[in-house]
Amino acid sequence: MDILALILVIIGAVNWGLVGFARFDLVAWIFGGQTAGVSRVVYALVGLAGLWCITLLIRRIARGSAAE
Repeated sequence: MDILALILVIIGAVNWGLVGFARFDLVAWIFGGQTAGVSRVVYALVGLAGLWCITLLIRRIARGSAAE
């Protein structure tokens, strides 16, 4: 699950980088627009993956402080 979440977060980061630098939304281009159902699902999954990655960070910090 952690690897899948990281992959989705990377996809989201690349997409936002393209939006910021080139005004090009790759997800919308691939799936037929920002309001297309599949695009919205991808955006939602990337958002959920971002939340999951917060737990990765918290777990890593907790492991690091337990090791000290």
